[in-house]
Amino acid sequence: MNIEIIEFPKIHNRKGNIAVIENEVIPFSIQRVYYLYDVPSTSKRGGHAHKNLQQVLVAISGSFDVILKDGKSKQKITLNKPDKGLYLKNNIWRELENFSSGAVCLVMASEAYDEEDYIRNYADFLKYIR
Repeated sequence: MNIEIIEFPKIHNRKGNIAVIENEVIPFSIQRVYYLYDVPSTSKRGGHAHKNLQQVLVAISGSFDVILKDGKSKQKITLNKPDKGLYLKNNIWRELENFSSGAVCLVMASEAYDEEDYIRNYADFLKYIR
């Protein structure tokens, strides 16, 4: 599957740790940053794929599951460490679920928002990748 876990450099300190996200760590130029928060544990987010856009998702606080599909296989990844990011290349169907209380999902994207880049129906996604 077209994914990768990225480990961010971290600075350990007895007063608290720091995770560092710099251009050298992210495999694309960041054009957009947003975050999901106050997501009810029973809610699902995502439910789409991107034709061109790439993203890195980070659980800044709490945890959530990312369900990934590429048309051939399905994989579930739990994000729960603020020093690790999930790099999603294009043409990956993603669904986010099982948000813990207080979870915050940071998303760094390779492009500005463009509705034309989204595939919001799974059957259309399967047609697109074949």
